[in-house]
Formats: sequence, structure tokens, C-alpha cells
Amino acid sequence: MKSNRTNKTSVLFVCMGNICRSPTADAVFKHAVRKAGLEHEIFVDSAGTHAYHVGEPPDRRAQNSALKRGYHMHDLRARRVAANDFADFHYILAMDHENLALLQQRCPDQYNSKLELFMNYSKGLYSDREVADPYFGGDQGFELVLDMVEEASQGLLEHICNRRA
Repeated sequence: MKSNRTNKTSVLFVCMGNICRSPTADAVFKHAVRKAGLEHEIFVDSAGTHAYHVGEPPDRRAQNSALKRGYHMHDLRARRVAANDFADFHYILAMDHENLALLQQRCPDQYNSKLELFMNYSKGLYSDREVADPYFGGDQGFELVLDMVEEASQGLLEHICNRRA
């Protein structure tokens, strides 16, 4: 994986099982990166803090909601955060405080500054700093996840572009 990211800014989105929120963020942010013509400068991936769904595609409801907005997630497969991710990624963005705490427990001290909440990049449309897990709810939860992720993705992309300038 590392050879694909040489000289690229790398972003890892993290939720619990890597089948709802983080693959949604992965797909939405990749779309924003492509739209900006920056796919050769920014590498995007997603992972989970738990190994519940390793190798599985994103949740069908997440895929359906994303597809309605033009985001494709069919090629994504769940994986668990690996020890080398802490060194390899520039940004490791958790969807909620619980997963951020789990990452902080596993992260070597020298990489702790890479960890933060994804919604820190929101421009303030959403007062909640967490992207709630929609897994046990209805379709409206997946739509809210998309709304939040789309908004925070724009802020993250602007932040990365400003840092690279």
C-alpha cells in the first residue's frame, strides 16, 4: 500500500466495523478529491477499530444511500486498523469519541497528533462533533451520515489544500 502513496497526503477514516460511517467517508472524500483533480496527491482509505466485518462490503443501506447521491462503495471491503497505519497515514479521523479513544489506546505516542475527530473539519453546520452510528436505525440515519460527511469532507479538503500550498 505504501508505494501507492509516495509523496501523497494520506487520510484514514475510522469507525467501529468499517461498514457504515468510515466507508461512506472514504467514498465521499475520494469523490471530492477526484472532483478537485487531486487524486494523484491525496490517498484515502478506511478501517474499523474492531474486526467484526473484515472482508465484507459496506452495509447495503449505506451503499444504497450513497449511490442515490452518486457515490460508489461497491469496491470497498472492511478491514481493521493495522499497527502500521499509525505511521503510514497523515490524518487518522475517527467518527466518534469512542473510536477515537480506542485509537488513542493503540497508537504509539509519536503518532498521537494524527488522531482526531473527522467532524473537527465541519464548518459548523453540525454542532455535534460525532457522526452517529446508523447501523441499528432506519434509512434516515444513513442520510444524516452522508450529510455530515459531505460537509466535513469539504472542510478537510480545504484544510489539506491549504497545508500543501
